[in-house]
Parts: sequence; structure tokens; C-alpha cells
Amino acid sequence: MDENPRSGHEVIQDYLRTLDGSPGVYRMLNAASEVLYVGKARNLKARVTNYARPGGHSGRIARMIFETASMMFLTTRTELEALLLEQNLIKQLKPRYNVLLRDDKSFPNILISAEHPYPQIKKHRGKKSEKGAYFGPFASAGAVNRTLNQLQKVFLLRNCSDSMFESRTRPCLQYQIKRCSAPCVAKISVQGYADLVADATRFLEGKTTSVQADLARDMAQASEAMEFERAAALRDRIKALTQIQQSQGINPQGVAEADVVALHLEHGQACVQVFFIRANQSWGNRDFYPKTGAGAEEPEIMEAFLTQFYDDKEPPRLLLLSHPVENPDLVAEALAARAGRKVELAVPLRGEKAELVENATRNARESLARRMAESTTQNKLLTGLAEAFDLDAPPQRIEVYDNSHIQGTNAVGGMIVAGAEGFLKSQYRKFNIKSEAGANSDDFGMMKEVLTRRFERLLKEDPERKTDMWPDLLLIDGGAGQVSAVAEIMSELGVEDIPMVGVAKGIDRDAGKEEFHRPGERPFALQRNDPVLYFIQRLRDEAHRWAIGAHRAKRAKAVSLTPLDDIPGIGAMRKRALLQHFGSAKAVARAGLTDLRAVDGISEAMAKTIADYFSAKG
Repeated sequence: MDENPRSGHEVIQDYLRTLDGSPGVYRMLNAASEVLYVGKARNLKARVTNYARPGGHSGRIARMIFETASMMFLTTRTELEALLLEQNLIKQLKPRYNVLLRDDKSFPNILISAEHPYPQIKKHRGKKSEKGAYFGPFASAGAVNRTLNQLQKVFLLRNCSDSMFESRTRPCLQYQIKRCSAPCVAKISVQGYADLVADATRFLEGKTTSVQADLARDMAQASEAMEFERAAALRDRIKALTQIQQSQGINPQGVAEADVVALHLEHGQACVQVFFIRANQSWGNRDFYPKTGAGAEEPEIMEAFLTQFYDDKEPPRLLLLSHPVENPDLVAEALAARAGRKVELAVPLRGEKAELVENATRNARESLARRMAESTTQNKLLTGLAEAFDLDAPPQRIEVYDNSHIQGTNAVGGMIVAGAEGFLKSQYRKFNIKSEAGANSDDFGMMKEVLTRRFERLLKEDPERKTDMWPDLLLIDGGAGQVSAVAEIMSELGVEDIPMVGVAKGIDRDAGKEEFHRPGERPFALQRNDPVLYFIQRLRDEAHRWAIGAHRAKRAKAVSLTPLDDIPGIGAMRKRALLQHFGSAKAVARAGLTDLRAVDGISEAMAKTIADYFSAKG
């Protein structure tokens, strides 16, 4: 066996004999067959020839070439296909030297539904499968909620569900506080409500001036007719409309639809700010922190960000960029294929568009500075944690576990994750307790179920521990008993090398007097003013908050359940129809076949199924 396997440009040179000028995707692997880099090429032979040269590379590329022990190739028909395949492989494999977009969530929209005589206005996230008019994307749920809150004041559209709408017999609180026109009890005609919907649609399409002018005209007419109450209501709506426009901050006149994408790179770390502009209105911004692939430059980072960010999102007609991309025509073609229309990439140098990019770039620079400062503080805390608990190195992934239940009911286990970047909320998990431990209020049993499910799955998915999903430290809410039980569970699973610490409340259960327990060691405490103690308290409180929230959500869901949920064929619509007709599940159970068939949507066969179900229940 070769003790010194070949690597570097000599290995890459060997592949040139079998390559031609086809477009395609290549993978560079190290001696352990781990993918170092995924790239695309218009001409595979020309690209690999460049890597085979012994010199003339940047430090990042030189390191990558030095580690390369083998390569894999896949040819495609076009360079566009190669680009799309490259991005899919990058998302799947997450190679060390590629630029990676780590936080790639969907964005919420505002939806005005079209499947009801009185359309509902609401927040929508995910596939646009429901009929209606969609407006967005908004940068965050908070941005949508603030806009919806103001829109309801202006246009008085309902936000209740269809089932709640159908069940109302008198106006709800939204009507009392002048945020709904109460169509549920005919306080407004179908045509009057349709006019409100049309006004809201015009506003969301950017026709704010005409909407405001119409409201001002109506207010003047009401005042002249001495309808002072109506005039005051219209005045309040105009004021709310003005507040929406003020809260949006930037409302460009010359840019109707665009995403402003600005990058700031400093000390090998990058921040990308994306501002969403639709209908000449700013609908918020979001910052992203892509991994820079061990030292990529701005054009490569920008190209990788755009192709990964819009992989599952529809791009706008215009992208205003702070930096050019490496292959602008190819990226524009890929985005146009995604959108089904032309997409333009621009790096503006003057005018309003340049000002928008400059503002986004300033935000990116300031956000990165804050993040780097927070990262420095976080690293100091992790170093202090390692010293306090005698760990080999500062932990990069801390998992904190907690349970929540009320006398064994709706028992839920919670896991939160923290690391060098703070709380990693996308990694949080909740575990619905399925064993008898929950019903018996057995905290040890619940913890055993949670840890067993967590680590059995981890052992199955990543037995070699090649990913960063394995924790460096477990924090358990409890004392010596809990720690001993957890150590026994981990031993049964064959995972005995992960440090664990129990956090007990200590004397008088007072915050600041916590005791820390490790397997086989005496408990100890930290000074009350130690920053590490505050850090641990934050971790424990966050785990408690997460577990309590999961428990409350489960309990709330359980409250709404009825015996009807267990009957085959009874979905939400039939359940609603039965409850509205009979008033309660108990009344449904007592109903005869004739009465059941009288309910809209209940056939003779379904009526018999319902009757048989309750008959079997006795």
C-alpha cells in the first residue's frame, strides 16, 4: 500500500488525457474521498488544465489543489445545465472550499384570497397554491405583520378564517376597534367590501397616491354632508396609510420592482444584505452570512449567493448588485429560466439605483461589524466554558435539553443548540413523548426517550462524525440524578465521549446559586458575577422557553380535538359542518341517521360510518 499517496497538480494532470472540451461539473476530493470543491466549466479540459499548472494560483486555490487526491466529472449539454447541477451539488455536499449560503429560508407574502365572496387578507408562506393575489416577498414575518396591522386599519379587511367567519353571529373585537368592516354579520355589502379589496390591491400594487386621493375626497364629501363620524373614520384611515409609507423608509420613485443585493467582505467573513422593493415600496431587508470558501473573492461570492438564494425563489425583473458576478450572462440566463421571463443584473454607478445599493452596502458593513464583535464575545464565553468544565477545547456545538408537561399530559422534550454564532434556531428540535414515561410524569424516562431518539438517528445518519451535527457538550436541566441517568443512557448507546453537565438550581433555587454536576465528580459553582454563569443561565432559560412553547402548542391543539377527529373520512370541513349543525360532538354522537344525512356534505354512507363509530364506542 502506498504510504505517500499522490496529490496536487500532478494528480490533476493525469485526468487531462481523458477530458475533452465539453461543458460539465467537476468535483475535487481529498485522500479521504471528502469533496473539497464543486465547480462548473464551459470547457472541462481547459479548466482542469488551469488547475494542473504548478504555480500562479491564489492561496486558497493552491491549498485546494495541494489537498486534491482525485477528481470526478459529469458532462452536461450546456453551461447553463452545468451551473444548475453545480449549485444542487454544493447544497447537497457542502464542500469546504465552496461559497455556501447557510440561511436560506422562504419569505412570507401577503395574500388576498379569491375563494370567498368576502376575501380574507393574511400572511402566507410557502407554495402559492391558494387562489388569490400575492404580494411580496417581505423580509420577515415581523414586516408582514406590521404591514397587515396597518392595512386592516386602512382597508378594514377581515383576517379571520373562513370557519370563524361562518360561525359569527355578532361582530368580533376587530370590528369594535375599527380594523374590520364586519362582513360576517352583513355590516357591509358585497360590493362595498369588494371596493375595499380593490383599494387594498391598488395600494399593494404601488398606486398609493390614487388611493390616498380617493380617501381624501371621500373625507371632504363626508365633512360637507356633516357626516362627521364617517369623516373621522376616513381621517384615521388616511393617517394609518401615511404610517405605512413612513415605516417603509425608502420608497424609490424610479424602481418599481427589484432586489438590492449588497456584499461586504472583511477578514475572510462576508455579509450580504438583500432589500426587497416591490411596487415602488421597500418591503424590508434581510442579512445573510455565507461561508466564503476559505477565501473567495467578491465576484465568486456574489455569483454563488445569487444562484443559491434564487434556487427556490422567483427572482424579480431587476437585481441591483454592489459587485459584478463572474459570469453575468450565464447567471442572468439561469435566473430567467427560473422566473420564466427576463431578469436583468445591474451594478449601478450613479443615480437613485446607486443610492439604493450604497445604502444596502452600508447596512451590510455595519451588520458584519456587529456580528464580528458578537462573535468575539461569544468565543470568549465558549473559551471560559471550556475552562470552567475542563473541556479539551471551546465547544462549537452545545445541546441543551429540557422537558415540559403538566402531570404527564402533553409531554414534550426540547433541544436547543448554541455555538460560536450564538443560538442556532434552525437546529432546535422538539420531541413528542410517545412512551409511558410522559403519562407517569417520569422525567428520567422522558429524557431517556429524547436522547435515545436523538442519538440513534445521529448514529444512523453520521456514524463517522463527519458533519458538525455532533455536540461537543450536553447541558442537562437537573442535578446529580439526572446526570447519572443521562450518562447511563449514553453508555447504552455507545456514545461515552461527549462531555455532559447538569445545571441544578442550587440553594433556595435562586438564580446565581446554580450548582454544576459532572459524572463521577463533586458538584461545584461559579462566581455570581462570572459571565460564563450568565451564559449558562441564558442557555438553560432558552431551553426552558423552547420546551414550554412546544408543550403549550401541543396542549392548545389537544384542546381543539373532538371524537370526530378519530372517525375515518371526517376532515376539517365535515367536522365544521357537523359541529355547526348539532352544536357539539356529544350531540353528533346522539344523532340518528336521518339527522346526520341532513348535514351538508354528509352522505348516507358517511352518516352510517359516523353512527357505527359512536355505536361501537358505546
